[in-house]
Amino acid sequence: MRVRTEKFKRRLAAGAFFVGAILTGAAPAGAQPAPGVAPRIALVIGESNYKDGRLPTAANDAGLIADTLQRAGFDVTGAADLDQDGLRKALREFVDKAAAAGPNAIAFVYISGRGLQYAGDNYIAPIEATIPRAVDAPLEAVRLSDYLQPLAQTPMRAKIVVLDAARINSFAKSGEPLAGGLALVDPPPGELFAENTAPGSVAPDESGPYGVYAQALAEALRQPGLPIDQAFDQTRLRVAEATKGAVIPWDESKLSAPPALFARAPGVPQAAAAESVTRLRARPIRDYSVDDAYIAALDRDTIQAYLDFLAVYPHSPYAPRVRAIVAVRREAILWRRALMRNTPDSYWSYLRFYPHGPHAYDARRRLAILSAPFEPPEDFDVVHFDVPPPPPDEIVIVRRPYYMFEDRDWVPPPPPPEGFLPPPVM
Repeated sequence: MRVRTEKFKRRLAAGAFFVGAILTGAAPAGAQPAPGVAPRIALVIGESNYKDGRLPTAANDAGLIADTLQRAGFDVTGAADLDQDGLRKALREFVDKAAAAGPNAIAFVYISGRGLQYAGDNYIAPIEATIPRAVDAPLEAVRLSDYLQPLAQTPMRAKIVVLDAARINSFAKSGEPLAGGLALVDPPPGELFAENTAPGSVAPDESGPYGVYAQALAEALRQPGLPIDQAFDQTRLRVAEATKGAVIPWDESKLSAPPALFARAPGVPQAAAAESVTRLRARPIRDYSVDDAYIAALDRDTIQAYLDFLAVYPHSPYAPRVRAIVAVRREAILWRRALMRNTPDSYWSYLRFYPHGPHAYDARRRLAILSAPFEPPEDFDVVHFDVPPPPPDEIVIVRRPYYMFEDRDWVPPPPPPEGFLPPPVM
């Protein structure tokens, strides 16, 4: 379903805050917020008119998600095309609003724009940002952890954070490069964190009127009775289907009791599609045909699931793409764990595994901060981070400046994942 949001877009484009979303279409049958639900609050931001190139879909995507959340009973606050001060103000005021909402409240944050990662943190670039060098990122962009950490410490029933912001950018043209895409995040208990594509990878800019990720997410969120973590699983498969595998969204859920945004009508049983997915997920990868095994691995979206696929179908047409997915995910995990340890041994170990990896410059910056030499002593203890070290072919894959899984070496596209997805909403 596409919702007309031109009036909403014009209000956003003016940079004005709004309360509630503009409703211009009919809600899906049965898609109504549950009666007597706890407070629901949302912040939706669309950054579009960048100096280095406009994002045609960002404002419309923000409008589509805001419309979906407003229909689900959220008190939605949003804005578009904010400068750095405006971004900080919007995030700070939402954190204050969450603190006043109470422990039974649900908070939802959606930001569409140009994101970047620097030194392990995710940043959102305001529309005026230029960021000529990597070291300028903290000066010209907004570090999200400054606001998401206080939000994480606020007692609430559930928090959902969505960054629709991993795209190619023209930042850091001089000096050391920025790692591509967004950083992997380990959300705290009670939170679901999602990115429009896998950590370290990017999605192409789109011409609109809506981005494929926002459309897929809005469709999934509107399904009555569908827990929100399963909505993000469906989003991943729908985006992979729509982009022929070029974009694979990522999310990590630490929600103890994932809520559904829309309630099922009284007496309506769980959808047959959801029951089918439950049965399919109980089967080991080896029990699937090669096409279904690929979709099953995408649905589970873990390194182990992808390795299980490769163990059964090492020479299938999907194998090169799956190896690339594993390579990017393993590198992101190793870098995240190196940051968490924050010791010379951890950064030397990362550089031992990935001497030309996307975070090699970050590792050297961290070593300089710790007053440690770039070259480790001969007897240093290599840290394995509880993850098997990368094989040689993975090290070659992650030498790219950024990743999109559309490379011609990683075809053919996946089949339609009919067994795992309900029919698309028209």
